[in-house]
Amino acid sequence: MGVGKKVLDDVKPYLMMVLLQVGYAGMYIVSVASLKLGMNHFVLVTYRNIVATAVMTPFAIFFERGLRPKITMRIFIKFCGLALLEPVIDQNLYYLGNKLTSASFSSALVNILPAVTFIMAIILRMEKLRFRSRHSQAKVAGTMCTVIGAVLMIMYHGPVVQFPWAKGAHHADPSAAAAAQSSGSWLSGTIMIIASCVAWAGFFVLQSNTLNSYPAPLTLTSIVCGMGAVTNAGVTLVVERHHMSVWKVGLDTRLFTVVYSGIVCSGVAFYVQGLVTKTRGPVFVTAFQPLCMLITTVMGSIVLKEETTLGSVIGAAIIVLGLYSLIWGKSSDILDSKPANSAAEKLALPLTSVSTNGNGGANGCNGGRHVCGGQVADDVETPAPVKGAICY
Repeated sequence: MGVGKKVLDDVKPYLMMVLLQVGYAGMYIVSVASLKLGMNHFVLVTYRNIVATAVMTPFAIFFERGLRPKITMRIFIKFCGLALLEPVIDQNLYYLGNKLTSASFSSALVNILPAVTFIMAIILRMEKLRFRSRHSQAKVAGTMCTVIGAVLMIMYHGPVVQFPWAKGAHHADPSAAAAAQSSGSWLSGTIMIIASCVAWAGFFVLQSNTLNSYPAPLTLTSIVCGMGAVTNAGVTLVVERHHMSVWKVGLDTRLFTVVYSGIVCSGVAFYVQGLVTKTRGPVFVTAFQPLCMLITTVMGSIVLKEETTLGSVIGAAIIVLGLYSLIWGKSSDILDSKPANSAAEKLALPLTSVSTNGNGGANGCNGGRHVCGGQVADDVETPAPVKGAICY
């Protein structure tokens, strides 16, 4: 029974992140469809976070009743930072960049997110880097590969790749395809997606830090989504003050996009990411983007009739290679962070702290050494001496 629970605990983070990427892939598709129907991205972000707040708040009130720590000024500032980075900056820049490029391209370019997060974590000393270690070398090599792949996707397009399931289906709207492929809008969209990745990476890093001082993920999700909705509504009112009709949403794909993205990609996603970030770190959470890219590329070619170029395919392949090099390097951190509770360690006799006496010197008996199961251990770091402990 204990072994089964341990296996389930080990598999759970991977399963949650895989399911989350499937949810994100669906959001990429429906959001592009809504934006092409004329939906304003500021309005989409505002409504999305209102839905997320309405859905997550009851769960936070019920399940974290009495568990929420006091909100200090320091914690409140972190809340403001989280609300600004993800619901406002990241989502608006991503939606706009998505509209100017394509769903498959944007989901592929977002794969630079783990590399950006890793660099931030190194700068903030949240990640360990030992250049003589193969795992650390793999992290650095993986980060460089993701950057190279992203640059290749930006600089080289190449011929269109025809998928077997979408052969001959890409030229239904030549004028729309030409507009989407214009170099000016494509470059602008690319820059916006990269900037959104930087904001998203900052959100992951700050979320990991905030959960250490405010360990109530449901409440944190509700507050961040609520503050993000209010802030983004203010931005929308200023930017679109002469076009108030943008707030109207009909009973079509736009309403579905608001509800779906609000529940799955803001409410549930923030909560799940917070749980996994707390145990595995922000780099692990961002390391599953390639799966989302693959699902989005296939769905985009079928549903949206989008074209995928050879440069995007090659760049995405390099990014995936680098990404999983980064994951392999991260595996050593996961092993190092596990508590010492293996079966062999549980069977071992505990070390005995010793008190000062005339025979043992300053911190123990037998010359300051500790006896463990009949053997002498010289280089073991032990807790401070306990009053009344016995020397054997």
